[in-house]
Amino acid sequence: MKREIKFSLVFRDMWQSAGKYVPRVDQLVKVAPAIIEMGCFARVETNGGGFEQVNLLFGENPNKAVREWTKPFHEAGIQTHMLDRALNGLRMSPVPADVRQLFYKVKKAQGTDITRTFCGLNDTRNIIPSITYAHEAGMISQCSLCITFSPVHTVEYYVDMAKTLIEAGADEICIKDMAGIGRPVSLGKIVAGIKQIKDIPVQYHSHAGPGFNMASILEVCEAGCDYIDVGMEPLSWGTGHADLISVQAMLKDAGFQVPEINMEAYMKVRALIQEFMDDFLGLYISPRNRLMNSLLIAPGLPGGMMGSLMADLESNLESINKYKAKRNLPFMKQDELLIKLFNEVAYVWPRVGYPPLVTPFSQYVKNLAMMNVIAMEKGKERWGMIADDIWDMLLGKAGKLPGQLAPEIIEKADREGRKFFTGNPQDNYPDALDKYRKLMKENKWELGEDDEELFEYAMHPAQYEAYMSGKAKEDFLEDVEKRRAERDRSPLDDAKPKTLTVQVDGQAYRVTVAYGDIDLPASATEKVTSHIGEGQDVPAPLEGKFFLTKNAQETPVKVGDKVKKGDLLCYIEAMKTYNAIRADFDGTVTAICLNSGDSVSEDDVLMKIG
Repeated sequence: MKREIKFSLVFRDMWQSAGKYVPRVDQLVKVAPAIIEMGCFARVETNGGGFEQVNLLFGENPNKAVREWTKPFHEAGIQTHMLDRALNGLRMSPVPADVRQLFYKVKKAQGTDITRTFCGLNDTRNIIPSITYAHEAGMISQCSLCITFSPVHTVEYYVDMAKTLIEAGADEICIKDMAGIGRPVSLGKIVAGIKQIKDIPVQYHSHAGPGFNMASILEVCEAGCDYIDVGMEPLSWGTGHADLISVQAMLKDAGFQVPEINMEAYMKVRALIQEFMDDFLGLYISPRNRLMNSLLIAPGLPGGMMGSLMADLESNLESINKYKAKRNLPFMKQDELLIKLFNEVAYVWPRVGYPPLVTPFSQYVKNLAMMNVIAMEKGKERWGMIADDIWDMLLGKAGKLPGQLAPEIIEKADREGRKFFTGNPQDNYPDALDKYRKLMKENKWELGEDDEELFEYAMHPAQYEAYMSGKAKEDFLEDVEKRRAERDRSPLDDAKPKTLTVQVDGQAYRVTVAYGDIDLPASATEKVTSHIGEGQDVPAPLEGKFFLTKNAQETPVKVGDKVKKGDLLCYIEAMKTYNAIRADFDGTVTAICLNSGDSVSEDDVLMKIG
């Protein structure tokens, strides 16, 4: 009999890889006892990354959710682990050092045992502080190698990276094959190389989509891996993870010691997952995410991102087809857009320095590719819209890129007066907790047990404010109802009268549109007389959510403020990045047409400048 292999259920990532959201806290607490009853898991991934923000969007307190969710696993002796994005903490943008340190104190107090820290650039300077923070908080520090396949990312590259992290005090190493494109034999060599440095616990995480990961699991186990991340039906395979049952059967046949599965409990968990999907979560899961797709090998997009990508693709396609409709051009189909996106990712990725395609850099590369595709479909050039956070990656402010930037990117940076940075990335982001303490005091908000509310506000300022105001929950419930209505819509609904606002010679009118003959009330065509401010419109260049600022360090623009061409006006948050909207001309802000957090469509008026 060979060595023992232990299993970890990546419950959070199963959901994130399938769609946009994870279950509510009441659902999490309901499923936990059945997961424990399965009797085969040494570890369960309970939180981290998108999990915290999802709770805020639900209108739930994420701190309460983590405490309730981890508690039953602790009582059962099962370790809990979570993701930490190193410099980015639990969000898409960099986090000050004092907030990162508080993060560890809070998560340990809430019941999380292990933090799986990764840097999307594999820059060990971003990871090593988290080792110290974890040990200070009494947590296990598991450091990740983000696996990708490029001329830069060799076996030697990864073994050297592991050596640096082990020497810095890492307790464990995770082979984070987030896109499932690691080649099995190479992965086995990486694990063997790590074990030669030190007999340290190694955990393998992979996604099923491209088709390599069952072979990869067998190779890493033969090379000395200790823990394997698994998923389970109905959220395994596709953009998700290999299924527990298949992995267990394969490893048992190979002679490894593996735990037995309580199949009655497995079916219970499976039924609960389906129940949660039928409730509302399935509204955010594309059926395509159940499919394996070898086309994923070339772009290398991670499974954790593919779930949200398929949801975003609908709005991106709508934006393109609105443009085409105005010009009587043939509409694009979703499959066409997906192939164009994959091809553009393959074009963009080497030109932006081969960042491993993992959060947030997978989103950055995908967003750049998507913006390029949308621009080119609308007759514009590549690289027109690059968000500030993406510029930070390109300029070195987020860490050192593994490869070289293309001349066209360097030339664009020079034209726009952007400076490259070679120092320690954390130095760009000064401590911020005192500022957030002051804001919470002004708002009469409690700092929370173990300062956990302070942490939440400092980590997710815009989402936390929307949560506290109740707007987040209102928007979420409205979106759920909209999606349910679309799912249940009858073809007859298309024939019902609809009220639209149209402009004729610059004047707005409300009109009712219907098929066939109907009796219209006298007010069916109504002149819209309300005008706010005068001046030129500042239109939205893309669809998303409107925000005046993205953190507490920024001062929002107000009506009456004078602005110059190039000044920052606001942001549109789209596809998990904040896109800066800048003034195209000098003038005075005469109107702000939206509230922070409002949804906007392309060409909606954001502000007026006179």
